[in-house]
Parts: sequence; structure tokens; C-alpha cells
Amino acid sequence: MSTDEHAERFTLLRPLLFTIVYEILGSATESDDVLQDSYLRWAAVDLATVRDTKSYLARLVTRQALNALRASARRREEYVGPWLPEPLLLDESDASVDVVLAESVSMAMLVLLETLTPDERAVFVLREVFGFGYDEIAEATGKSVVTVRQVAHRARGHVQARRRRFEPVDAAKTTRITEQFMAAAATGDMQGLLALLAPEATWTADSGGKVTAARQPVVGAAKVAVLAMELLRAGRRPDSRVEMVNCNNAPAMAAYDGDHLVGVCLFEIGDGKITNFYVIRNPDKLLAVAVPRQISR
Repeated sequence: MSTDEHAERFTLLRPLLFTIVYEILGSATESDDVLQDSYLRWAAVDLATVRDTKSYLARLVTRQALNALRASARRREEYVGPWLPEPLLLDESDASVDVVLAESVSMAMLVLLETLTPDERAVFVLREVFGFGYDEIAEATGKSVVTVRQVAHRARGHVQARRRRFEPVDAAKTTRITEQFMAAAATGDMQGLLALLAPEATWTADSGGKVTAARQPVVGAAKVAVLAMELLRAGRRPDSRVEMVNCNNAPAMAAYDGDHLVGVCLFEIGDGKITNFYVIRNPDKLLAVAVPRQISR
């Protein structure tokens, strides 16, 4: 039977637990399901046997997240078109002063984490982002400490090899580039758009086959600029609009048809240019953008 103390301890740590699970799964809605299931398990625990609530709950939600990730592997293999993580709507203040946390929930990092195995992803997140000890991670993943150290080393190497060698972009610069992009696309300023895009800028759209979108990534500044202008032009139709929101701790564009959210576009910026567009059109993945989330490290 759940007690007030169970609920109080879980609620206090919920932002941290949600962040752990979201970084392992890349899905806010699946993370909510994992936390709900984890809470039911937590409610049956004798608190007298728990020495460290944070460590205990982190291990619990990690195990459940890994189960969910493995169970969803087949669905992702059969997914129509590119699969992107769900966008995460954040309070404006969230993660702004924590550089590690901000990078860890960025769309670019989440896409990179998709290239890891489930075990590598969980170990990397727990070790590199949240700083858990190897013994705690071993218990959470059901592996030996020696194995966890090996997995951590391998995962760290994969991430470092694939991570872009760009200096972190400060929030003010990101906002300025995003605003310039929106203005150029909305006014049909092709030269202004091209000046903001990296030559090999890539447009990746996730529709799940449920709405119209490119089934393969589109590469090249000129082609991407055309797609961007189409998106912003659609926002000028009656009852349609495009707003700037904070998703994954970066400025993003949210496109509405009336009051209905029809798409979210996130940017990756490197060396002062937009290198990647991540466009989420799948209506199922847009449900998570209805309510701002709290994250924590």
C-alpha cells in the first residue's frame, strides 16, 4: 500500500527520474508510462530497507526504461520514414545554467544516442550525464562492474567520435539565428536563408507515415531552404501560425493549424550556421508538447 512518504519521495525526484528515462528512451510519452509503472513498484517497497532513495529509484526506472527500449526495438525497425525522438517542451528556465544537462537533452544528442545499443545508452546516460557510480549502474543494468566499465568506455568513444567538433552555442546566439531564419523564410528571402545554412544542411522529417513529409533526409542548403519557406508560408494561411517555443532547451518552431499543433522544427547549429533541421510531424509524438516538463540532474 502506497504511503504519503512513498509519494513525497517519488514526487521530489520525479524531474530527475523523468530526465533519466527520457534520455534512455527518447520518448516523453513512453517515459510517463515507465514512471507510472515504476511508482507502482516503488509503492510496494518497504522504505525501511531503502538506504538511498535517489539511487534506488534511479536503478528502478533504469531497469524499466531498458525493458521498454528493448520492447520498442521492433516497432522502430518497422517505422515508416526517419525516426526522431519526441520533442520536449520545457519551462524557459529549465537547464539554462546546466551546460551538461542542456546538451544531454538536445535533439542532436538524442539522435546521436540512437546509434548506441540499449545497454550503451543507459550506461552512458547514467555515468556521463548523471554521474552515478559504476556499482550503482551495474545494479541498475544487471551487469558486473567490470562489464559496465567496458560498456561505458565503448559508449563514450562512440559519442565522442560522432559528436560534432563545434564549440557550444550560447542561448542568445541560437535565438538570434533562429529569429533570422524565421524572418528570412517567412519573407521568401532566399539569399538570407542560404547565408544562415551550412552547405550540407540536412532536413529530417518524422511523420511515421501518418502525414505528408519527406521519407528520406533532404541534404543541401538550396533544397532545405525551399522546404523551410514552404513551412513558414503555411504558417501565414488563415487560422495557421508558427510560434517560437523552447524545446529540448533550444529555440524551436511550432506550427499550428488553428489550435491544433501540426509540427515542431528543431535546429542544430554549428560554427554559426544551421546544420540540421529535425521536423516532427507524427501527431502521436506531438502530444507530448502539450504541457511543459521539468528536467533535472
